[in-house]
Amino acid sequence: MGFHTFPIDRADALEDPSRYRYCSREELVAMLAPTDEDVVADLGSGTGFYTDDVAPYVETIYAVDVQSEMHDRYREKGAPENVEFVTTEVSSLPFADDHLDAAYSNMTHHEYASDEAFEELARVLRPGGRLVTIDWSATGTEESGPPLDERFAPDDVVEQLETAGFEIETATDRPETFAIVAIRRDE
Repeated sequence: MGFHTFPIDRADALEDPSRYRYCSREELVAMLAPTDEDVVADLGSGTGFYTDDVAPYVETIYAVDVQSEMHDRYREKGAPENVEFVTTEVSSLPFADDHLDAAYSNMTHHEYASDEAFEELARVLRPGGRLVTIDWSATGTEESGPPLDERFAPDDVVEQLETAGFEIETATDRPETFAIVAIRRDE
């Protein structure tokens, strides 16, 4: 599978509004169902394209990315006051247990997917917390996005998340992408 990072020399492409073709801000916010008191993490935030969309609806949003250069680009663009930058792998988040109300990844699941990352997400999301995953689907046509061999099928992601302690609320396979909303189970 993938496990690569988005090339910093192509970071401008992350600000292209045509990305809404695969997930609109309205769709993302509806799947997250945030409140103005929520603490949320954008997993693989890049230059903050979707972070900016969620920030007005939450108290705090962590822009999580493995590349500090992406955070630099985001700072240059200008970030909302409630954005906090975190440079780390998803498999080693610096948050306390049950710290997050929600987390989401938009086209980055294939970059961090591992048992360690899923276990870490189950640790930092509170019971009942939401995990929204939108990514390129292995059932796609490869018309856009990474090669098919770097993608996951929706059923595989559902199994990964259920194994890690999540209950699937919705799982939708769409042309080129899938969208999954998972809820952290009470253990």
